[in-house]
Amino acid sequence: MKYRVLGGTGIQVSVHCLGTMMFGSAGNPDHDDSVRIIHAALDQGINFVDTADMYSAGESEEIVGKALEGRRDDVVLATKVHFPMGEGPNMGGNSRRWIVREVEASLRRLRTDWIDLYQIHRPDHTTDVEETLSALTDLVRAGKIRAFGCSAFPVEEIVEAHHVSERRALGRFRTNQPPYNILARGIEAAVLPVAQRYRMGVLTYSPLGWGFLTGKIRKDQPIDTATGRARLNAARFAQSNPANAAKFEALEKLVALTGELGCTLPELAVAFVAAHPAVTSVIIGPRTMEQLDGLLKGATLALDDATLDRIDEIVPPGTDLYRADGAWQTPYLTDATFRRRPAADRAAA
Repeated sequence: MKYRVLGGTGIQVSVHCLGTMMFGSAGNPDHDDSVRIIHAALDQGINFVDTADMYSAGESEEIVGKALEGRRDDVVLATKVHFPMGEGPNMGGNSRRWIVREVEASLRRLRTDWIDLYQIHRPDHTTDVEETLSALTDLVRAGKIRAFGCSAFPVEEIVEAHHVSERRALGRFRTNQPPYNILARGIEAAVLPVAQRYRMGVLTYSPLGWGFLTGKIRKDQPIDTATGRARLNAARFAQSNPANAAKFEALEKLVALTGELGCTLPELAVAFVAAHPAVTSVIIGPRTMEQLDGLLKGATLALDDATLDRIDEIVPPGTDLYRADGAWQTPYLTDATFRRRPAADRAAA
């Protein structure tokens, strides 16, 4: 296992990070089996574990806490805050009120006194970023967290956050966690260059393209809806959906390439992401021991320039064949009130 420095923090993390979204009721409900998978990852050299408070409503953090007992000092532990964790208008978001309260809940579930990397899971247009950064800075000073970052922030909000940090003498986002894979390369245009400019660590998620790059999804072949991502959302992989046409065309070319290289599609997918100079660590999110073993094989695969050129021909740099962040979209596009003046003002005009 290779290690890289996490942004400018000086913390050394493994090139592959164990994502734990699939541990708990949303994926693998067997706590003992999930703990065994975490231990197997650590035994193979992974020292970086990423979770979030909202994964299986806190259950994932509880499983991670069990697994790290007696091994906490050897692990760089990351979790996230933002999504609602209960009923009520103030049980989520990026306010100081919620962050200060929820970090304590995460610490309890994780059975630890500190979090190495605390990440803001998504932007929050109702909260000034200065409010968020101020709360996070205070948590660093209090010893609750060692560093903080953001997840799936658009480039303009990353730049604004750094500007506010500098202007107000606050701590700054040390990392960003964006979706990135062969089928979703949009962040290559601006997000990754900006991360390099600010010396941010980059933890990428969804290297298998929400299941499209597992090798189990093929053009003109039936989809197994009993396992994997198709079990959760079979319609996502429907070949009748015109939006999937470009993905299936690219998949067939990528499968042909893996045949020439003598590797699997997941191995190629993980190796591709790790090859980008801006990427610090690739988050892999296995649900089973078999999936973990398969994903870690990509750790030994090195892609030469000729192979990367072939991938560029199949999916050009900066191209998104699907909207990568399916869990969130800016409210400025989803909420019409942000794009329209009040009806009375329009009528007066």
